[in-house]
Amino acid sequence: MISLEGLVSRQSKIAMVGLGYVGLPLAVSFDKVADVIGYDISDRKIEELKRGLDTTGEITSSDLTSTEIEFTSDPGRLKDAAFIIVTVPTPIHNSKRPDLGPIKSASRTIGQNLAKKSIVVFESTFYPGVTEEICIPILEAESGLVCGIDFKVGYSPERINPGDKIHTVENIVKVVSGQDRETLETVAKVYEAIISAGVYRASSIRVAEAAKVIENTQRDLNIALMNELSIIFSKMGISTKDVLEAAGTKWNFLNFRPGLVGGHCIGVDPYYLTHKAEAIGYNPQVILAGRRINDGMGKYVAEMTIKKLIEVRKTVNGCRVLVLGLTFKENVPDIRNTKVVDIIQNLKEFGVQPLVHDPMANGDVARHEYGLELLSLGDVGRVDGVVWAVDHDAFKHITPWHLKELCGNGNGHGVIIDVKSILSRAEVESLGLVYWSL
Repeated sequence: MISLEGLVSRQSKIAMVGLGYVGLPLAVSFDKVADVIGYDISDRKIEELKRGLDTTGEITSSDLTSTEIEFTSDPGRLKDAAFIIVTVPTPIHNSKRPDLGPIKSASRTIGQNLAKKSIVVFESTFYPGVTEEICIPILEAESGLVCGIDFKVGYSPERINPGDKIHTVENIVKVVSGQDRETLETVAKVYEAIISAGVYRASSIRVAEAAKVIENTQRDLNIALMNELSIIFSKMGISTKDVLEAAGTKWNFLNFRPGLVGGHCIGVDPYYLTHKAEAIGYNPQVILAGRRINDGMGKYVAEMTIKKLIEVRKTVNGCRVLVLGLTFKENVPDIRNTKVVDIIQNLKEFGVQPLVHDPMANGDVARHEYGLELLSLGDVGRVDGVVWAVDHDAFKHITPWHLKELCGNGNGHGVIIDVKSILSRAEVESLGLVYWSL
């Protein structure tokens, strides 16, 4: 089996399968200590990376061009790797069921190009059992090799936080696991070569898989609680922000806030766990209840927008509403599974004309994925209301006075929907605007 010494002496190579938010930063980190093959099925992405362009925004052009990573879309290059890390996405179907297509496809590709004595480490998020029950059989069938004898397998859940420049790959404790003690120690030592925060050795692959899926499930449930509280407090006429600030003075109060829960992690991972729970005969209740609340928040925000427009005597049909932000979270370009789209679609159903501005998002991707045209702020014109959906740093120059100037369409007051509670209610209302937030 391979050794850390073989990797750092560059006698062996590491391969990264999947070069998105997770795989690319990991490849760049490993490039500092070993020879790295960066593989992705997208020819376009490979060409962009070779030119020093990372569309995820996680790696700067200078950092990318200074690496010696071999970027390729040729699966045959995986044959030269002794340590293969798999970071492909694990999405869900429209039915909220796990879509294991990408991980199965990656396993087939790796199996067809798997060298003896290699270690394959999966980082993709899925329910406990996928590595051993699905991935290993595929690797064996495609390679003709026997797991445990000809090659070994481990699992190390990714903990990337897109857009976070503080909690980077090196600064987050890495959970690692292996199919046996020898594999565990090798996997741990390889990751320890780049993870300054250290590694945690999980007792089994299934434990590591479960640890990952509950990290996001826990966060999902906490945000769902805040969202439900915000709905209750809104009906009571109480500011959720004020309540949470008051409650937050207690030492053990958890600092969660209401909001839209989208993206490819928190809004997806819980469904992997509930799918497995149902498969073994247990009907999960709390997790799915939280998912229902969070999945419904886009519609709720849209309905509150309509309510406020009606309160200021706007004719809803034909109202022009500016939506600030389209990506699934602040300061990232990713629009996958963004819940802002739910707001937009529901506004359209009421006859409202949404106008979307997001300097972080790619216009071509927005057009292809959602049929939306992104506008520059100067092209928006006068609107009846603004839904401030995403807290991009690029929006920090937008003041309540700017919103006042934008909301000059027709008669009546302009409506400001502050999804993330960014603005001062008092300042907005002092300008004659109607304010609402989660």
